[in-house]
Amino acid sequence: MENVPETYFFEDDGNIPNSKYPLIIYKAAFSETGNPGAQWLEQKFESNNWTNSWRNGVFPYHHYHSITHEVLGVYSGNALLQLGGANGKKIQVAAGDIIIIPAGVGHKNIESSKDFAIVGAYPNGMEYDLMKGKANERPLADENISKVPFPDKDPLLGKNNGLIKFWNNQD
Repeated sequence: MENVPETYFFEDDGNIPNSKYPLIIYKAAFSETGNPGAQWLEQKFESNNWTNSWRNGVFPYHHYHSITHEVLGVYSGNALLQLGGANGKKIQVAAGDIIIIPAGVGHKNIESSKDFAIVGAYPNGMEYDLMKGKANERPLADENISKVPFPDKDPLLGKNNGLIKFWNNQD
């Protein structure tokens, strides 16, 4: 892969814990769109052991997952996402983009095209929870995040690249 992924670090804002690992975005990582794009993403993610996949969109409220990392592949349309919670960053994503969200990192759909659609998946097919940044979620959410296993592979690039390089430098 020739293009260098974008990486974003987000600090704990008191509501959304975020992560010591950077959120990673591969812009224009694939060219298939629509159903063929969704199938391509499902197969690519599965080949790198990111499974338990689904097709939908991104919730229109701040949320995060405390028991797993997540990958989102945009196969149709575009959206403006708020990443990292209310104090995070607004980032435009479009068909062809892949976003790797570390456990604890907030994400929210601010605005999207009518055809915006993604495939989501989790390392080792892990289950996910839905945390909304409420006061009663912590410190259990922080404890859960600290126990999330390190993925064996990047969902796009596999064993020796991508998050394997970016996240290993954070320990």
